[in-house]
Amino acid sequence: MNGGTSVRLEPYEVALLRGGPRAAVTVAALALQLRGLVEAGRPGRIRATRAPGVTGAPGVTRPTSATGTPSAEDAGGGRSARGALPPVPDTLDAQPALDALPEAVHAALQRPASFPELEARPDVREALSGLRAGLVAAGMLRSLPPRRTRAARRALRVLRDGHPLPTGRKGLSTEDVLMAVALHGESALSVLAARFALRAGLIARAEVADEGFHRRSPRGGGTGGVMYSCGGGGGPD
Repeated sequence: MNGGTSVRLEPYEVALLRGGPRAAVTVAALALQLRGLVEAGRPGRIRATRAPGVTGAPGVTRPTSATGTPSAEDAGGGRSARGALPPVPDTLDAQPALDALPEAVHAALQRPASFPELEARPDVREALSGLRAGLVAAGMLRSLPPRRTRAARRALRVLRDGHPLPTGRKGLSTEDVLMAVALHGESALSVLAARFALRAGLIARAEVADEGFHRRSPRGGGTGGVMYSCGGGGGPD
């Protein structure tokens, strides 16, 4: 991870540290939507659209994140911290492999689900447990009592300094979009992915009323709700 820390954090890990499981699943769902792998179905529900492609050559070691899993973006040949959105691949095989949490979310969405249903599905809960375990091993979370460590609070401050809340999508890469949502939650969703977030039930109608999306959407998703317990008692970030 950039910013003077020795641990590389993926957006899903950042979201888990900031806002807990709900925030992490939101970022995973958005990552899939940006790749065209899921879409909003009936109001307040999300569904898978197609299977992901996989790339990678045998014998190539991929960089790992804090949880020890290969980074999907790095598998795709690298990324730019700031730059234009990457072109949509012509074939499924041109896309990199999914990280563990997005893969679990995609598998769970073979049956359309509301956000609370998605978060409760066994494969997603298992992937979240793995994500938490990796962050504990990396020194970012304490198990008992569950809370962020000083290193995690420092990492979040550094990331927020490097990724202020965007005012629009222009000039942001997919990775930038995901990191902004991981760090800023519903405020970033309302700016960067308002239509999908509203139709999928990730944010309430009032959050994006100024954007002209007035269709009613049930609550139950989003990243700005109950904070993950690891943040309790940790002091201000």
